[in-house]
Amino acid sequence: MSVARRPRLMTLALAAMACAVSACSAYQPAPKSFQQVAIQPYRLDSGDRLRVTVFEQAGLSNTYTVDQAGYVALPLIGQVAARGQTLPALEGTIAARLKQGFLRDPDVTIEVDRYRPVFVMGEVGRPGQYAYVPGMTAQNAVAIAGGFTPRGNQRDVDITRKVNAQVLTGRTSIASPVLAGDTIYVRERLF
Repeated sequence: MSVARRPRLMTLALAAMACAVSACSAYQPAPKSFQQVAIQPYRLDSGDRLRVTVFEQAGLSNTYTVDQAGYVALPLIGQVAARGQTLPALEGTIAARLKQGFLRDPDVTIEVDRYRPVFVMGEVGRPGQYAYVPGMTAQNAVAIAGGFTPRGNQRDVDITRKVNAQVLTGRTSIASPVLAGDTIYVRERLF
């Protein structure tokens, strides 16, 4: 091989390595809306199970699940849109619908009986679907999923989350809060 070709091959090799390294770091950090949505009131979505209590109305008080379309089906009033609602807003909507010819002054309270699950994927011991607990962090979710594999990146994770009806993915620290319905992906570490 001639001496003139070596610098050219060396330059190509360095360029290829630079491209490979830049591709590894070409991630999207979590947008600010990731952190902002974590401190806002809880928003309901499909899979949440609600305990609805209508004062002195045992026939209306029960647990109801938000269906795939984002509705809760209640006796007397039928389907009520729940997706994206906060608990106080849904309480007001149900009370207003019950007041339209069914009850004089309904007193409705709602609690979340079971939150929609979180999903943990990638380099964890047991990838899968797990119950969400308020205050959960990505590290808690990984621990529930069997911890990191020997190849798991323990510094940060990729979280996919629905923010304002938009599905976003961003890289966050392992100590970041997780919300119900999030998907946590633990990447393989390079070294």
